[in-house]
Amino acid sequence: MDLVEPVTLENARVRLEPLSAGHTEDLEVAASGLEHAWYTSVPTPGDVAAEIAARLATRESGSMNPWAVVLPDGTAVGMTTYCNIDQANRHVEIGHTWLSPRVQRTAVNSAAKLLLLGHAFEACDAIAVEFRTHWHNRQSRAAIERLGARQDGVLRNHRVDGDGILRDTVVYSILPGEWPGVRRGLEARLAS
Repeated sequence: MDLVEPVTLENARVRLEPLSAGHTEDLEVAASGLEHAWYTSVPTPGDVAAEIAARLATRESGSMNPWAVVLPDGTAVGMTTYCNIDQANRHVEIGHTWLSPRVQRTAVNSAAKLLLLGHAFEACDAIAVEFRTHWHNRQSRAAIERLGARQDGVLRNHRVDGDGILRDTVVYSILPGEWPGVRRGLEARLAS
């Protein structure tokens, strides 16, 4: 299966639906109250529709597969993606993830990552799944490390952010041989 193919992924805690304009209203509510730190790119409620449109356009180019993160009650509470898809080399990054404050520090992120990683390794035969975050985004770095991803390194002066500040990017990855242990750790966390 191709990494860019839209597919619904689901477990008992969360459903990942292919992102669509139909998620706009829920996601505008979900984006309310988010901390818009200078080192993140979370949309404001007024920017959600444009963000959805941008992600869908990037999906059409073949380099992103975006999902809405949906609770069992049908409410969309965030977004996540496969990005920087390199289908020929079976390599993908999981990123551009944000969640409503009401589901942060709950099982939602772990449940979503379990689905995304399982799909990448088991259905798409990925040889590496990568995570990238800003050096200063300590909350994101800690969450990635809790997943079981290993730090590959830091890309210094990796890019220039919108305000002209140079960004150092921390790169993590999970490889196929590590996936069974990562999966077991996520399942144990979700069972507790």
